[in-house]
Amino acid sequence: MSIPNGKGWALYRQTGISHLISISGLHITLFAAMAGLLVGAGWRRSVRLRHWLPAPVAARWGGLVFATLYALMAGWGVPAQRTVCMLALAVVLRSFGPPWPALLLCALTGALVTLLDPWAMLQPGFWLSFAAVALLMMADAAQPAVSPEPPGWRARLLLALRRAARAQWVITAGLAPLTLVLFQQISLVGLPANWVAVPVVTFVITPLALLGTLWPGFWTLAGWLLQPLLAWLQWLASWPAASWGVPEATALVMAFGLLGGLLLALPLPWRLRLLGVPLALPLLWPAVPRPPVGEFELVAADVGQGSAVVIRTAHHTLVHDTGPRFSVDSDAGQRVLLPLLQALGDTQLDTLVLSHRDLDHVGGAPALLARWPQVHLLSSLEAGHPLLAQAVHHETCAAGQQWDWDGVHFQMLFPAPGAQLVGVKPNTVSCVLKVIDAVGRSALLTGDLEAAQEHTLVVQSPALLASNVLLVPHHGSHTSSSEEFLRAVGPKVAVVQVGYRSRFGHPHPEVLARYQALSVPVVRSDHCGAWRWSANGATCTRDVQKRLWHWQGPAASGSVLPAAGAVVATDSPAGEHE
Repeated sequence: MSIPNGKGWALYRQTGISHLISISGLHITLFAAMAGLLVGAGWRRSVRLRHWLPAPVAARWGGLVFATLYALMAGWGVPAQRTVCMLALAVVLRSFGPPWPALLLCALTGALVTLLDPWAMLQPGFWLSFAAVALLMMADAAQPAVSPEPPGWRARLLLALRRAARAQWVITAGLAPLTLVLFQQISLVGLPANWVAVPVVTFVITPLALLGTLWPGFWTLAGWLLQPLLAWLQWLASWPAASWGVPEATALVMAFGLLGGLLLALPLPWRLRLLGVPLALPLLWPAVPRPPVGEFELVAADVGQGSAVVIRTAHHTLVHDTGPRFSVDSDAGQRVLLPLLQALGDTQLDTLVLSHRDLDHVGGAPALLARWPQVHLLSSLEAGHPLLAQAVHHETCAAGQQWDWDGVHFQMLFPAPGAQLVGVKPNTVSCVLKVIDAVGRSALLTGDLEAAQEHTLVVQSPALLASNVLLVPHHGSHTSSSEEFLRAVGPKVAVVQVGYRSRFGHPHPEVLARYQALSVPVVRSDHCGAWRWSANGATCTRDVQKRLWHWQGPAASGSVLPAAGAVVATDSPAGEHE
């Protein structure tokens, strides 16, 4: 049994064992223990070395040295930094003085990691790693003094299993709120998955993987032993409620949820633990704000060189194009749209519009179709296109198609019914969709429409083109945004979804000058990030979530700023040219 890399990580996340598959602190600690045993065994064979330095001390320092080298080769991630710092402090304190309290050691390690890498605090791994260690330390510190180990291997095994189950419960309950805060998702099969995966990966797979550096046959054996574990995980992931996803919560709800998880995880009296339940519940079911009836919200996602727009009404959701594919295992649907829709609280996608077949517009579609196979697909894809095999309900988009959701009207303006889809340039059959609400607020989504098709629309449907918001055709290419089309639309704002320093030169300076001459402000995704527009106004993600690495340039009314903020630029998609 083999699992593609992208699907493998999805399986590990769904079953809550990603921490085991990555280079985690547990792996490095195990490696340090193995290296310490080998160094100590070799050290004891030399009388001269034993007189110079006791074997236990040499074993501790040898384990630390090899653990550091292993962590460096593994990429020196946050869990690796935390583990090496804690091992170093423990070795130093054990060698030169009395041991420190565990929580104080954890706090000092956090300070050292932050000094080594101040950006580490922006990574989820920093908080998950230290929170897990701190929870275990607090839980152990709160336990009463234990009696000597019971006699007999069965009693000792039962005690070890009890301790392991309790530790897993502490980690699962304590980290669940933090996982919801960071990822808006938790695994509901995490306990049974980790009960099997932790001992197998820690004491079987990882040692064999390390020993494989000495003899490759150990890697083959590790691969064989991994197959039953993968089968177990896939069976758990197939359960109807294997994972729980929630919308993004407010800061106050997050704070109370974290406190609730802490109370549930600590070994406190049950009357105190139960206080954590009402504190954590709002984090499990946060309120989902949606537009009122008669209004819609538009989110132009930040997908780099490509197009992806989310339209939300009171009870429905539409996605127009899905952004690019970045690699074989990564696309905008998986990396941007699915997390965005989950954060917004959209558990159901009603309609997916794919304007044309270029990869910068349909690259993320497989991920959305896999998540919602029953979605109504509207597209200009020709018969036999691979994406149509994933779709249950497909309809070719054509002018005249229209429907109403919650007091909001949707109407397809292009291409003409029965238009030829095979043997033509994909841009020329882009699905053009207009959305208008009960009070006349409107948006025009154009795909990669070019000047000839813009002229056709101006001639055939001039009255339907007028819109408040225009998604700039073809990312601002000089083949689009003709003056007659812009005058017919008369937008109050134009939004161009474009990659940072686009290799295609998008948006073209002549096109930008045309918008400026008509006094139409242009919002660029490489400056703005995701752009959100509703009846309450418009916001740029990079304005409300500023980051130190976002370049800030002088803003000029009605003009376009120089290139800003890093956005992934994709490979040249089919049909994308000047």
